[in-house]
Amino acid sequence: MTRTATISRTTKETTVEVTIDLDGSGTATVNTGLPFFDHMLDQLGRHGGFDLSVKADGDLHVDGHHTIEDVGIVVGQAFAEALGDKAGIRRFASGLYPLDEALVEVALDLSGRAHAAIDLPFGEVLPLGDPPFNPEMAQHFLESFAASALVTLHVTKKAGVNTHHVIEATFKGVARSLRDAVRVEGDALPSTKGTL
Repeated sequence: MTRTATISRTTKETTVEVTIDLDGSGTATVNTGLPFFDHMLDQLGRHGGFDLSVKADGDLHVDGHHTIEDVGIVVGQAFAEALGDKAGIRRFASGLYPLDEALVEVALDLSGRAHAAIDLPFGEVLPLGDPPFNPEMAQHFLESFAASALVTLHVTKKAGVNTHHVIEATFKGVARSLRDAVRVEGDALPSTKGTL
């Protein structure tokens, strides 16, 4: 069985197309018009071991909010579809992920229940890249992803002063945790309820 999906979504604000292969080689092709966000999505594919293609055309003349939110929604939808019935997956994953002085804790459950508890406080918020990526939108992306993927996701900043480092440690940590959680270890559904 191949665990792949392609999802497209068009609104008055954005057009987004995402293709994901959960059993890929970590190759990402990303173009959202926001270079820093592209870099983070590349980390998601590369460290998740997913082949990930993201193409987004959004109203960046307003700001990046709609593009980042809608990409989160569509990546989540594609992830959920590719995951299928979840038979044999590990389901849970967690870890501590460093990047220089930054340290982020990630715990997740591919539970079929959407919940995001994201604690990524920043000091002075400075935009990253050109056009600018607002660091506060990292949290919004993760919330949008978790809601659409039906994932329970906890992310907590444990240390860090460099905003770039904190966000990159977050995306790498989420990627590695997703990689662990989607791993197939058998054929049983990992739930006492008989469904996820």
